[in-house]
Amino acid sequence: MLVLSALAVGASVCIVAYSVLSLVFSEERQVARRLARLTAFERMQAGEVEPLSLPFVDRVLRPLASGARHGVRLFAPRDYRSRLDRRLRVAGSPKDMDSDSLIVLKVLSALVVAAILWLLFLRMSDTSLLQALFLNTIAGVAGFFVPDLWLRARTSARQTSIRRSLPDMLDMLMISMQAGLGFDAALVKFLRNSTGPLAEEFTRVLQEINAGLSRRDALRNLSERTEVPELTTFVMAMVQADVFGISVSNVLSTQSQEMRTKRRQFAEELAQKAPAKMVFPLILCILPATLIVLMGPAVIAIGRAFGLIAGQ
Repeated sequence: MLVLSALAVGASVCIVAYSVLSLVFSEERQVARRLARLTAFERMQAGEVEPLSLPFVDRVLRPLASGARHGVRLFAPRDYRSRLDRRLRVAGSPKDMDSDSLIVLKVLSALVVAAILWLLFLRMSDTSLLQALFLNTIAGVAGFFVPDLWLRARTSARQTSIRRSLPDMLDMLMISMQAGLGFDAALVKFLRNSTGPLAEEFTRVLQEINAGLSRRDALRNLSERTEVPELTTFVMAMVQADVFGISVSNVLSTQSQEMRTKRRQFAEELAQKAPAKMVFPLILCILPATLIVLMGPAVIAIGRAFGLIAGQ
């Protein structure tokens, strides 16, 4: 019996070792490791020679996405695509997405939501086909607008971040200019030590200025890309200072004080809205639990007194 057990254990160890060695040193693994060491050009050439050597995403998903974007470009209205492009630009162009990609995402979201609801209806035997189709259509329309909610939330978060960072940026620019730096040099110094949406937008402003665009036009483009009222006010003040020859340092000082006042007012506004927003969680979540705790024993006692609940 011991001999058979030892042989079984030895055979199991041999099988596991053989499987691991075959997996590690198999021909497919060796080819994959060799392809990983190739340069980008060699991988492209190998993909043209042998298409199956390309990843699944490049081989299947990217051509499908390209074809879907081409179909969207043919059928989607131009005005609707331009509005989506503007909204994506205000949101910071997340993941380098354009209007065609967003429309494809909206269609996929609608199909996924409709498919999930349809699978749920298949498990319900008491739902008629007409009701299922009607509710499925409504769910598909709602799913089509789910990416709009995501884009709106991203836009709001980005604008809030810009609004909060603007007064500190103006203070740093004012200090740098009072130390003897020009506006562009002060802006470069600020961008070296800053991150976030505001730094990204002013980095693009510097790139446009270096490309030959005037500072006035670059700042106007900044205002159109962000659509933040405080930043628009700052841009208008800078443009007026550039036109009339006003000291930029004085403009920055005035704008910094004004932006801090607006930021404090915005914080007070949010604080005033908090009680109104807490009403629905209180009514839907906290109030029922409180009523159950307070009225539960009384209801049980009344039911036992009238014989509605069996008592001990």
